Order: sequence, then C-alpha cells, then structure tokens
Amino acid sequence: MDGGGVISGQGGGEALDVDALPRVASAGPCSTSEFEAIVQAEQPLVIRGLLDRWPALVAGRQSPAALNAYLKAMDTGAPVPVMEAPASSGGRFGYGADLREFAFSKRQAGLTETLDRIEHLLGWPDAPFVAIQMLPLASCLPAFVRDNPMPLMPAKVMPRLWVGGPVRTQTHNDRDHNLACVIAGRRRFVLFPPTQVANLYVGPLDNPPPLSLVDPEAPDLARFPRYRDAHAAAQVAWLEPGDALFVPKYWWHHVTSLAPYNAMVNYWWGDTGVGLERANDVFLTALLAFKDLPPGERAYWRAMFEAHVFAEGGEACAHIPDGLKGALGPMSPSFRETLKRQLKMAFLKGGA
Repeated sequence: MDGGGVISGQGGGEALDVDALPRVASAGPCSTSEFEAIVQAEQPLVIRGLLDRWPALVAGRQSPAALNAYLKAMDTGAPVPVMEAPASSGGRFGYGADLREFAFSKRQAGLTETLDRIEHLLGWPDAPFVAIQMLPLASCLPAFVRDNPMPLMPAKVMPRLWVGGPVRTQTHNDRDHNLACVIAGRRRFVLFPPTQVANLYVGPLDNPPPLSLVDPEAPDLARFPRYRDAHAAAQVAWLEPGDALFVPKYWWHHVTSLAPYNAMVNYWWGDTGVGLERANDVFLTALLAFKDLPPGERAYWRAMFEAHVFAEGGEACAHIPDGLKGALGPMSPSFRETLKRQLKMAFLKGGA
C-alpha cells in the first residue's frame, strides 16, 4: 500500500484509508521550554503520558461511572453546553443538508443530569449521540482545574471539558493552538496542513466554525475530487487515556471518539491579535477589497502580498536603506501604533 492509503472500497469502488495514513510523531512528557520549542515548530505532536498524575485520569481509566462520579462531586450547578444528534446521524456532528444549520441541537442543561443521561445511554441500540462540549472548567468546575494542573500552559489559559459517546466531529480548524488531552476512551485525529484548505471543500465562513463537507472515512471522490490531494498530505494520531495531542493553529482536524464513552480536556491559546492586527478580520477585509477587482489589479496585489507579506528575508525591499523602509521593514512598537492610527483614520473617513 502506498503512503496515500488507497484501498478497495465497498462495491469495488476506490476508497482512501485514513488508518493507513502516516502517524503523527510522538514523544514523552516534556518541560515547559521543550514544549515552547514544539509550539514554535508548528507541527502536530503526540505527547504520551502527559496526564499521568491527574486524578481525573485515574477515574477515567476505571470506568465511565467512576469518572462521572468524580465530575459530579465537583458540580457547582452551573449550566453546561450540551449537543445532541439523532441515531440516524451515525454520531457525525456536521452540517445539515442545506449548509445553513448544523445537524445537531445545542442547549444548556445541568452537568449531573447530562452525565447521568450519557451513562444511561451506553449500550442502547439506536441511542442518540449526546455530548458535553467546550465546558469552561474554571467557571463550572474550578476544583478540576485546581486538582488537575497543566504546567505547560500559562495560568491564564483555561481548560475545557468534552464528554460523550462515539461522536465524530467534522473536519475544521481553530484560530488557536490546541492541546487535546484524553482522560477516558480513545480518540483518532486526522490532521491536514493549513495549505490544504482548497482541497477540503470547506463550508460557509459565516456559519462558524466552517466545516469540511468531505467525510474522511468515506469520501465521495466523484463529488470532491481534490480531496485526494488533501488525503495525500494528511497524518493520523490515535490517543489513549493519558495522551495529549498538540494541534498547531489553523491545522484542519477530523476527530472521532472511538469508545462508547469518551472524555477529553483541551486548552486553546495563541490567537492574540486584536483590532487591526486580528488576522481573521484582516482576511475578511481583503476579501472585501480585492475579490471583485479586475484581473490585472488582482494580479498586482497578489504580487505585492507575495513580495512584501509572505516572502522570507525581505529581499524585495533589500535595496532600500533601513531608515526609509517604513512599513516594509521591521516595525518598532511606536511605528506600529502610528500605522494603526493612520489606518483607523482611513477607515473612518471611508465610512467603514
């Protein structure tokens, strides 16, 4: 089998096997400085045994009932975010048929009652898929944060809890770095580099988070032929309890919870831009400014971005003396503030 993982699908058709993809690299527990180097490398990495001292992991390894009891003992009564999809969804948390809505419901409910329901549904045929997702632990279960510390994270980076059945979260990405830590069950991450966006057939940007329309486990290659290139660039990671996965910001990832009961804690950090330096807002502004320009003007701005924004080393302006490079050269904090004031005035004059 080649590195693309091409196998024979059902009915004699061709399929792409995610389990045959190259494995994400792995390492043992690391120091804070070693983790900083991992983040700077901007490549996914599995960190084995990172959570071995967590009491939550001890409970998670015992049984679903043990972890639920551990969590319920900390319940402050705050409502928690709950998502639910019908049995017919196969556990896929993705778009509905028209891409306007998602194929699962969202609501707020009590932690204890939701954990009891998740446990009650274990083993039921045709059971709905219920999950607690993105629960902010600092405000809802502060004792968890105290008792299960993450020394690799700054104190201001707060964890979130994910508990549920065998759900599948459709391919998406985050504007932050992500450290995903498994405390019960098993998870599989299929990861795609940020540069594969055109091959993932991503849905509307104004219905966040935008999701890929392709199911990596059964891709419709007739409908999504460019997905072959995305699959060829993909990696896969399997996480056991105690393992963590570092996902650099903007890396696309499809997440499958493989056990009947699964629990994970994650940390998001790194999206520090604000105002005029917030990359996503600048991207939307670029769409507004450039998308409908004539071809010649678009070619000019493409060349300008390539030369002065994305090129390494500043070769396009190397002939200009350092004191005269302005925005094309290194920006001091005072220069950045001056430039931001100029841009704000320009937007205000234009009625932005």
